[in-house]
Amino acid sequence: MGTITADAIKTAIAAERAHAEALFDQLAQCSQRQRGITRDTYGAGENAAHDLFRAHCTGLGLAIESDAAANTYATWPGSDRGLPRIIVGSHLDSVPHGGNFDGAAGVIAGLVAVSALRRLGFEPRRDIIVMAIRAEESVWFQVSYIGSRSALGTLPPNVLDAPRIDTGRTLGEHIAASGGDPDAMREGRHALVPSSIRAFLEVHIEQAPSLVELDRPIAVCSGIPGNFRYPDARILGRYDHVGTPRRFRRDAATAAAAFAVALDRLWEEREAAGIAMAATLGRFHTDATTHGLTTVAGEFRFSLDVRAYDAAVLAGLEADLQSIIREIEARYRVQFDLGKRASAEVGVVCPTILSELEQAAARLHIPATRIASPASHDAAAFASAGVPTAMIFVRNENGSHNPDEHMEIGDFLEACAVLAAWIADHAA
Repeated sequence: MGTITADAIKTAIAAERAHAEALFDQLAQCSQRQRGITRDTYGAGENAAHDLFRAHCTGLGLAIESDAAANTYATWPGSDRGLPRIIVGSHLDSVPHGGNFDGAAGVIAGLVAVSALRRLGFEPRRDIIVMAIRAEESVWFQVSYIGSRSALGTLPPNVLDAPRIDTGRTLGEHIAASGGDPDAMREGRHALVPSSIRAFLEVHIEQAPSLVELDRPIAVCSGIPGNFRYPDARILGRYDHVGTPRRFRRDAATAAAAFAVALDRLWEEREAAGIAMAATLGRFHTDATTHGLTTVAGEFRFSLDVRAYDAAVLAGLEADLQSIIREIEARYRVQFDLGKRASAEVGVVCPTILSELEQAAARLHIPATRIASPASHDAAAFASAGVPTAMIFVRNENGSHNPDEHMEIGDFLEACAVLAAWIADHAA
């Protein structure tokens, strides 16, 4: 930690408690709906959160910039502006009726670490940037990592035509309305060059209660899963009378049930073999405009998300799913229409930074462990672009993407202390 002692870091971070609590409270007021937190992507909720972030960072004396995707950057300039920069951040949007800590904790952690280091008189050699990232939550446009991939120049241009699930307006239209420049994005202009980034670090609440189970306040992330997704899949059969004998049926609902059971069995087999993965049928329903008590379902709709920590494992899972689909199609005389496919690459954590974060936690006497992320994060987009990347998780007993997300502020400050210590070591 250079000339800054571990005790000094912990004391300075502890002094930021009221600052952090106030910021979380103010962010909660950006929600657009009463139940839980809804900071809609490229909408009023996310826009309000970015306005709050800009105003707060201006008050801290940081330099504020935005890019074509309306990501917001707050820079603490270093003495040598030519050195690769350290970026710390996460996203400020949420799922509908989500919680206040998913994403937001990473942005506020960056501000807390910067504020604490400035309090200690630290003078960075390289720029330190706190980045408030747009559109991490893929539920709104059914596209992953919109903000971070836009910043890195890895977002496909055709994605700008994707409609938002509730408004029907395109991503490009929403970006323009939020102060961005979709035309610049179509031309390939982007804000970040991977070679100019020393590291990207993200603090995030854990999404499964692993740290609760282990009784640890924080963890260092050992890996971020990649995924493949089918947001709008269908099974097509034939609508029939409820009394139709089984031999004549082409029942889409029964075929869907068979698919769900086969998918779970596949997961169970992989888990027994020691292969970490997850499979989720997020939407799973008949057509509400045509289904009924006395009607055999002729159509069934679902979404599918499959994730794992190895690209070869993902490819094997997708091949297995195709085999399952062929068997169900033949057995139930139905047809699967998976629709548009989306995917995200596996996020490989930098082993050097992972080890350095663990060493920082040990010097600060903070109990930490390693866990793999069960979820996708903006950090994966940075890792895929070749940026050295790492994450710190904070204990959360109630999961995420729900109104009951829970994070003890003391645990959060432990993560901030480790983050500040790493910055002090590597920005000096």
